[in-house]
Amino acid sequence: MADARQLVDKLWNYCNLLRDDGVSTIDYTEQLTYLLFLKMAHERANRPINPEKIVPDDCSWQRLLDEDATKLEGTYRYILETLAKHPGTLGVIFRKAQNKIQDPAKLKKLIVELIDAENWSATGVDIKGDAYEGLLAKGAEDVKSGAGQYFTPRELIKAIVDCIQPTVSDTVVDPACGTGGFLLVAYEFASRNAENLTPDEKEHLRDNFIFGTELVDGTARLAAMNMLLHGIGKPDGDSLIDEKDALTPHPGRRCSVVLANPPFGTKSSTTMIGADGKVSRDALEIVRDDFWVTTSNKQLNFLQHIKTILDINGRAAVVLPDNVLFEGGAGETLRKRLLKEFDVHTLLRLPTGIFYAGGVKANVLFFDKRPAGDKPWTTKLWVYDLRTNQHFTQKQNTLQRHHMDEFVESYLPGRPRSGRAESERFQSFTYDELVARDKANLDLLWLKDDSLTDAADLPAPEVLTREIIEELEAALEEFNAIAESLEALKEDNQE
Repeated sequence: MADARQLVDKLWNYCNLLRDDGVSTIDYTEQLTYLLFLKMAHERANRPINPEKIVPDDCSWQRLLDEDATKLEGTYRYILETLAKHPGTLGVIFRKAQNKIQDPAKLKKLIVELIDAENWSATGVDIKGDAYEGLLAKGAEDVKSGAGQYFTPRELIKAIVDCIQPTVSDTVVDPACGTGGFLLVAYEFASRNAENLTPDEKEHLRDNFIFGTELVDGTARLAAMNMLLHGIGKPDGDSLIDEKDALTPHPGRRCSVVLANPPFGTKSSTTMIGADGKVSRDALEIVRDDFWVTTSNKQLNFLQHIKTILDINGRAAVVLPDNVLFEGGAGETLRKRLLKEFDVHTLLRLPTGIFYAGGVKANVLFFDKRPAGDKPWTTKLWVYDLRTNQHFTQKQNTLQRHHMDEFVESYLPGRPRSGRAESERFQSFTYDELVARDKANLDLLWLKDDSLTDAADLPAPEVLTREIIEELEAALEEFNAIAESLEALKEDNQE
């Protein structure tokens, strides 16, 4: 079988063919997901050793192969609708599934020439998994589809996971998992020495090591398939990806590691009632007395959700936009309590131009949960500035793992933080210094931006143009947030 890159190119070329029929990248990836699942289920049912039946006979891959082109679309639709009613992984992958390929000849070609021609089960998870990941990455590049908001750059994820160092004894949760990138990289890290693991450890790694939550049906489907193609979970078992709003119920499951890039934006789809007794109303009223503050800001609510689901001594790494670092009101209250009740030890300031969604200025906040106590758990916050005088773009100068080598080395993964040393880009701030700042502002800067004093240090025109666009989009997002807050305040006053 071709290697992952050749396979991606093969799958991608067919996607280009379908664009003429109005099939978007994300629609195409969904159709591939359905067909890949059916083909792999067929291979499992027909393997010589331990055959395993996953789908009923009337939903089999063979039925699609045998159907003539005129009846194919109806048969395919029947299979999608039937499997959508099943529980577990089957239900997550096929929920609300629809056929978006209306040309029967092209659908037949996709089934026979592209999917059936490969033996997917015999392929190593590295090839088929990487091929699927590659397709998701290409889908994220499709700006018009909006798919990029569900895709965190994989090189950034690798650096974060290299710092957190999840082990086979951990349980890793991502409450806004998108297509599952954080979960997948954490799994790969923990399973590096799989040959030395006990049978129980291997079973935990496959069935209970990772759990994800995703609000959007289609994205949850992609995440569930992404896990399966990488050998995580069971096709006929419970799904490791929950399709729901992670913020609504108080979760029963606790975990030792949280890795997340929550959705950016301000409007929450539900009403939150926090410990402060304030109500932030939108549609559905929910009591979250585990929340410290009440706000419609999604990132602040996800941060509160994450602090709840962490076990004592659990570790978290969360991608957050700049406004979480300096916003007053609910943001200030949350930062002060987080600094006091958790060990907030590291902040990575991310460069611009690395996310598919424009206008994003973000950071990664690392913190550990500690037992209740009288003294503040945060002693020092170490900040690494990877933004000042750094310029990245999606095409010409993409962020690579080696760009974060110095940060990961400075982080001292697996070693005491007392051994850390300051450098030009890595500075530490004591707890007293942090809480003494206006509003406990964590937007900490010390490097001089060279482009402000010497025009020769300005980035290339195309990079500068992209940065200006991102600045304007970020400002627009802030104005939208203010407008939404004022509208909500007006509605509350009228009530």
